[in-house]
Amino acid sequence: MFKYLLLKVIYDLSDVDVVERSKYDMSFKYFLDMAPEEAVIEPSSLTKFRKLRLKDVKILDMLLKKSVEIALEKGVIKSHSIIVDATHTRARYNQKSPREALMNQSRKVRKAVYQVQDGMKERFPIKNTTDQLEEELRYCEELIEIIENDSSLSAYPKVKEPLNLLKEMVEDDLENL
Repeated sequence: MFKYLLLKVIYDLSDVDVVERSKYDMSFKYFLDMAPEEAVIEPSSLTKFRKLRLKDVKILDMLLKKSVEIALEKGVIKSHSIIVDATHTRARYNQKSPREALMNQSRKVRKAVYQVQDGMKERFPIKNTTDQLEEELRYCEELIEIIENDSSLSAYPKVKEPLNLLKEMVEDDLENL
């Protein structure tokens, strides 16, 4: 499950999409130590694991610490030094608010839709201009509904993957509210 979550974070996918890609993507299969013909887990199992087992951030830190220890033990990581460069990365202390995360993901969804069908801009709801999470959630739900009602759009993987991640984020935020 931890490996599935790593793939989910690295590739910015929803639970459903990471499991779907692990069915046919051989690099995912290799990382998960699976034979090409081996069946994958159900997406709901990953969702339950993520929501129920990893509520506490300390558990995730413990898993990461253990992974680094094993990597050192196996010689994958050869140095105890840290190399610092100017690459921009996300840090836990500087995470986006739920509203900002929803805004960014809805922007990715709209951008993917515009690449497929440029005339959709007029059909989308008016963007949220308030700082209220509830209003951003309402906007995202309307956006999801419009895209899902157009079967020609939701069939494209380029649109489907960011849309599934947005749906997952909306569901998680509504659950946390």
